[in-house]
Amino acid sequence: MLIRSLSSALAAVLLVAACHAQEPPGDWRSLPLVKDGKVNPSWVQLGYGGFVVEEGSLKTDCSEKGLGLLLYKKEKLGNCQIRVVFRAQDEKSNAGVFVRIDDGILEQAGKNHAPGKRDASGKLSPESLQAFMDASVKEIGAWYAVHHGYEVQICDASDALHGTGAIYSLAKAEAAPKKEPGQWRTMIITLRGNLVLVEIDGKPVTSFDPASKDIPQDQKWFEPRREPKRPQVGYIGLQNHDPGDVVWFKEVSVRPLP
Repeated sequence: MLIRSLSSALAAVLLVAACHAQEPPGDWRSLPLVKDGKVNPSWVQLGYGGFVVEEGSLKTDCSEKGLGLLLYKKEKLGNCQIRVVFRAQDEKSNAGVFVRIDDGILEQAGKNHAPGKRDASGKLSPESLQAFMDASVKEIGAWYAVHHGYEVQICDASDALHGTGAIYSLAKAEAAPKKEPGQWRTMIITLRGNLVLVEIDGKPVTSFDPASKDIPQDQKWFEPRREPKRPQVGYIGLQNHDPGDVVWFKEVSVRPLP
């Protein structure tokens, strides 16, 4: 029994060492986005649209039909730091990184609302807008994550509550270091207890406490509900938004807090 236990322990050590050999420098562990030229099967697409592989990175492939979410289904994350390396085609390009999504998101695979349609200017038809609003109310597909997780926003052209680094409509972000569109940026999200902290290119921009009295109570139909309690250990995902919103993701890595 002792020999068998020692052999098992040695195998575990060797397995950990092998995993670490493929990690980014330092103590970051990669959550690979690409495998064999395709989206890594550890990630599953919910809702509409998706992602395509371009030069080793994932590029949003948005659909007029509706929102989409690429969910990392392999594991849930608790207290940790998440590093996301991304770039946007222009200042208006809209995407996001979702954290702390509860287990109900797994039930949304394959569920979609009525597909949206847009005119030549990109405006939704009245019927499509109503379908989107109903999907938000009923928490269908990618909309489930909106109300049962937190979105760390990517969109340089928006306001402090909806711009890059903000916890979408819940916590304002300070201005991130200035970069031209198309340049790679690094977002680090720290999950510590109930807190969500965000830094962009080395600058802390957001500190969010869901128990804070400063959270805006007014909520539009496309913004997250305040009531559902998000778990401290939950799923993460990458959002694809509307046609014309082009964002690339080159890396998603994680490391435990000290």
